[in-house]
Amino acid sequence: MPFEFGGGWIEVVAGPMFSGKSEELIRRVTRAMIARQRVQVFKPAIDDRYEAVAVASHAGRTLEAAAVADAAAMRDRLDDASQVIAVDEAQFFDGALTPFLLELADTSRRVIVAGLDLDFRGVPFGPMPELLAHAEVVEKLTAICRCGKAATRTQRLIGGRPAHESDPVILVGAAESYEPRCRACHVVLRGARTTPLFASAASG
Repeated sequence: MPFEFGGGWIEVVAGPMFSGKSEELIRRVTRAMIARQRVQVFKPAIDDRYEAVAVASHAGRTLEAAAVADAAAMRDRLDDASQVIAVDEAQFFDGALTPFLLELADTSRRVIVAGLDLDFRGVPFGPMPELLAHAEVVEKLTAICRCGKAATRTQRLIGGRPAHESDPVILVGAAESYEPRCRACHVVLRGARTTPLFASAASG
């Protein structure tokens, strides 16, 4: 931490997929645990790509976490003695997440949040815009685009083609469905859809 804040605070790690957000959250939480601070880690139950009950980075590092459906479930699992609360993939949570985390920070807790700041369309994602605005510390990470430039956006691919703007915002996936792109290489299909969302839909 570059600064020390009075009471609690919120720090947000944001960026596109494959930028190392979960890796950075795991690093910060691990340091807090080494310092013998009481830590709780939460993740959305919808995200079971690598581990059902752990935060997992694309590089393979894991950290035990409680998988919860929403902010209310997170509140129910909260340990009053916890000093550090970490939330991975925050973009998947409901709008109640921000006031809940603000409440935690107001009660002298350190809150660490990681998530996608933009969805596949390049639109601010879920509660992340509010969290970024309220955070005392923000770190925006980048990945590497296929052109070699810094990637700030997440490209969704369906059958190897860019997704359409009308596709569902939430589609949990990894390298088979997403890749990092810079602004110039990022593509979102608009206008009339020429192909179905999934190939199986055509034959179903």
